[in-house]
Amino acid sequence: MIQKPKGTKDILPSDSYKWAYVEEKAKEILENYGFKEIRVPVFENTELFERGVGDTTDVVQKEMYTFLDKGNRSITLRPEGTAGAVRAYIENGMASLPSPIKMWYMMPMYRYENVQKGRYREFRQIGAEIIGTASYKADVELICMADQIIKKFNIPGVTLNINSIGCPVCRKKYQEALKAFIGSNIEKYCDTCKTRFEKNPMRILDCKEKKCKELNQGAPVILDYLCEECSTHFENVKKALEKLGINYVVDSGIVRGLDYYTKTVFEFVSETEGYTVLAGGRYDGLVEELGGQKTEAIGFAMGEDRLIDIFEKYNETNDVKMRVPDLYIASIGKLAEEYAQDLALKLRKNGIYVEADICERSMKASLKYADKTGSKFLIVIGEDEVNNKNAKIKNMATGEEKEVELNIDEIISKLK
Repeated sequence: MIQKPKGTKDILPSDSYKWAYVEEKAKEILENYGFKEIRVPVFENTELFERGVGDTTDVVQKEMYTFLDKGNRSITLRPEGTAGAVRAYIENGMASLPSPIKMWYMMPMYRYENVQKGRYREFRQIGAEIIGTASYKADVELICMADQIIKKFNIPGVTLNINSIGCPVCRKKYQEALKAFIGSNIEKYCDTCKTRFEKNPMRILDCKEKKCKELNQGAPVILDYLCEECSTHFENVKKALEKLGINYVVDSGIVRGLDYYTKTVFEFVSETEGYTVLAGGRYDGLVEELGGQKTEAIGFAMGEDRLIDIFEKYNETNDVKMRVPDLYIASIGKLAEEYAQDLALKLRKNGIYVEADICERSMKASLKYADKTGSKFLIVIGEDEVNNKNAKIKNMATGEEKEVELNIDEIISKLK
């Protein structure tokens, strides 16, 4: 038997309705904030992620699915959504549209990483991007929207952690201090951290190796090196969140795993589950890095797989049910079968969810199947019912039966 690749999952019909519910409710919130959907290719030129995500990140160094196509071009399955969205913004001349541009997406991503609960090699993200504003108000609005999504799904024990990682000006001074701190022990760090020391020492703070984490204890804090502009921006974000009643914790250890971040970065962390549910930040240099004009931007992404796991764990799903048939039509004899097919077609065209026998079952088997599907109502049609244009409709929950004329309006009326 051929099995699915490691790190992938099947979302079966018995579960997919939960995903549809979560996606629908998230979409409602996103669009209430003025975001419009964008869909970008599953694969891009590898250079997009090397330049956009950063060649010193774990994503680029260790986790990307990269291959040569038949034209000998290096192609990569998208590991995240922001770089593709920004590429589309530049390539399609969206800078000429009224700013800011607000976009959302729900797309599968691909990373070759260790498989664990809620983390797969093919995983789904819900993301949002605001391109074309440097104001701290965009940071606040995006965080508020993220907070509303978290609250919509009744996820308990979630803490908003925020930080500022500055701009290229203040970050340069910070990196000098960080290199001075790390330099004396650099030989004790892992090989990956050693390669990052000269090019991007901040990536060392994001290392997951236990020994590296221990060596990083007491490292300089980026907040102590912020320039006046970055410091003012961060203070404005904090004050605005406080006025809006959004609780937060300043965590100077957040640097995020992608190189394009600047200034505000944030994470919504589930304390009960021990992992990040949603995360994002500002990326003021990415549009320019990918060939566009200097354009400030901010965004976030959340892992839908993890979101579904937590949603199921902490929510009564009585209101989130798989749809069942409004009506099951059982038929006896060739004439009734043809009539049933025609009736089912007409009812479906009127928005009614109808099931009818397509397996040539016996009447006993059809009735048993109708019960298993959870159908709300049942109509049994034989030759007499066809000739008289009259039948009985049964409420499957109460067992109550009523006479009904076999015309569309009458049946729809009884069903409603």
